[in-house]
Amino acid sequence: MTTSPAVSLDPVNAPYDLVVIGGGSGGVASARRAAAHGAKVALVERDRLGGTCVIRGCVPKKLMMYAAKFGRELAEAGPYGWDVSGAQFNMATWQANKRVEIDRLEGIYSRMLENSGVTVFRGNATVRDAQTVLVDGDHALAAKRILIATGGRANRHAVPGIEQAMTSDDILDLYAIPKRLGVLGAGYIALEFASIMQGLGSEVTVFYRDHLPLRGFDESMRVKLAEALTAQGITLMGHSALRSVARTGDTTVVCAGDATHTFDAVLNATGRSPNVAGLGLEALGVDLNADGAIAVNAWSETSVANVYAVGDVTNRMALTPVAIAEGRALVDNLFTGTRRTVDHGSVATATFTMPPLSTVGLTEAAAHEAFGALRIYETEFRPMKVAFAGGITKTAIKVIVDDATDRVLGVHMLGDDSPEIIQALAVAVTMGATKDDLDKTIAVHPTTAEELVLLREVSRRVPA
Repeated sequence: MTTSPAVSLDPVNAPYDLVVIGGGSGGVASARRAAAHGAKVALVERDRLGGTCVIRGCVPKKLMMYAAKFGRELAEAGPYGWDVSGAQFNMATWQANKRVEIDRLEGIYSRMLENSGVTVFRGNATVRDAQTVLVDGDHALAAKRILIATGGRANRHAVPGIEQAMTSDDILDLYAIPKRLGVLGAGYIALEFASIMQGLGSEVTVFYRDHLPLRGFDESMRVKLAEALTAQGITLMGHSALRSVARTGDTTVVCAGDATHTFDAVLNATGRSPNVAGLGLEALGVDLNADGAIAVNAWSETSVANVYAVGDVTNRMALTPVAIAEGRALVDNLFTGTRRTVDHGSVATATFTMPPLSTVGLTEAAAHEAFGALRIYETEFRPMKVAFAGGITKTAIKVIVDDATDRVLGVHMLGDDSPEIIQALAVAVTMGATKDDLDKTIAVHPTTAEELVLLREVSRRVPA
């Protein structure tokens, strides 16, 4: 990568066709795609290349999930003939190896940008006007277009004292497992770390306001996930009215309602906010939504001409692949004359709990509201691997079908390997597959995924 000196502010002969603020997955993908189209591109990043996903999110979290999953599989290995007595988990070993891997991945991002011809600037970016980005307040970059891809950050305002709790950044840097862990929240981050930490040996309690965890997912699958988490020993405290968090010596106390709960550590997973502070957007006149996200249209255009935004900072769908897709669509539109948008309605996703919950398409409630009469196909079973070992973990599958057209509107799956299965199935759902298409597909036996093409009996019908 190269670093340029201060440049002229002549907007007509601006040296950069695109200046990207943010070196996460969305920003890097956008910068590289623009450079591939022949644009002269600069990228400004104040921290590490790779952003939340690579440095302190999806990647290290899943590496920690693998560590926890090994523990469960070791416990199931006995009936298969393996003697694994004496096996122990060492968090410090995992931490050291994780750091090496994250450094390696950051190096890959750096080389990809360099090989693409993108100029990288290290520092805090401020948008002075629609054609000027300042780095650390005084290094001016003139730009024909500006793309903001600064992602999100952990909320720290939900209850008094919550700043004394760990965030997901902190939990990924632990060198020892806390014996008692409290988790505040019940979204992706909360449930994934609750499941992971329980698998690594923590006694975990999860506090949340709703009646079930994972708001926004299909209701019946939320029930099954809650049952699975409870079965593995996680304490779920729904309808919790959190009042305060207080650190006292080596313990942290959570006050919920009239009760207090003492932990060795507490994870603040109450949500994330768009990372817009210090960018100068208010002075520029960029409109923000009520949640503080940058307001954009379907083409990722903000209220200010030639200023764009993609990814978590827009709060449309906070997923890494979505940020990448939004950025690439925008750049293609800017530099090739296309007019592409990203369909957020058909995005597959997964929570990497144990077991993971994966989904593509609509929930039952959303499908009923949009299409009326539905056919619901459901099954629940213990997979062969689990049953043989005497385990209790179940897999659950739910397929939602439009009764009028036979089109598959949504598929939801709780169970091992469900993220991999849903990713493949998302192609069919996006293409408009029907239930008849699934029925005509020959199963691969013996697999868990075959159940998706063997569902024949309607579990229930939802009237219009």
